[in-house]
Amino acid sequence: MDGNGLLLKADGIRAAYGKMDILHGINLEVRPGELVTVIGPNGAGKSTAFKTIVGFLRPKSGRILFDGRDITGLPPYEVLRLGLAYVPQGRIVFPEMTVLENLEMGAYIIRVPARMKEALDRVTAIFPILGERKRQLAGSLSGGEQQMLAIGRALMTTPKLILLDEPSLGLAPKFVTLIFVKLLEMKRVGYTMMVVEQNAAKALSVADRGYVLELGQNRFEGTGQALLNDPEVKRLYLGG
Repeated sequence: MDGNGLLLKADGIRAAYGKMDILHGINLEVRPGELVTVIGPNGAGKSTAFKTIVGFLRPKSGRILFDGRDITGLPPYEVLRLGLAYVPQGRIVFPEMTVLENLEMGAYIIRVPARMKEALDRVTAIFPILGERKRQLAGSLSGGEQQMLAIGRALMTTPKLILLDEPSLGLAPKFVTLIFVKLLEMKRVGYTMMVVEQNAAKALSVADRGYVLELGQNRFEGTGQALLNDPEVKRLYLGG
């Protein structure tokens, strides 16, 4: 953690795909224990910001500090070892493997069986369905269950921070509600999260703080409640 009590600080991040600039100097911060949400229209650079933080994309400039360490440009596997987990959008699971095997894949850096069991117990306490379905093939789960499995797999390493990219995307309404309930449960048991979410109003309603990105730049930031009540944010991003 840095001197300001920040767990993550992305400072002036510029990033591009080839010659196409996507991020134009964005700033994002997360403190331990927070649930921070990042919203904005399609093409705002939200997912690109996450990919840059976890090392899938090298920033052209700017610095990324995590837990007091400069991780700018580190490869994803090194970032993961430092305690920063990433759940990409699209419910990415190994369909031909069981639920249990998927979870164990998430814990490949854990070598001690007792620690593996502790991690499994922690994950299945938050997502009991994964414990009930542990022998089932991941490909046979519903979309919402696969998303819970993808999140559960990221929790297996007991990360200090989890980045979740569009966790409710494409889910049936009952699972959208359930995912947000689970995010609050994760926060309650001590996980720190930053969440990119299309469902802006719902995301802000559960967030401690939020950022609104537009065209690769910071547009608004504040507490979740303040952004929900901001007439300009309402008009531009919350359909009202």
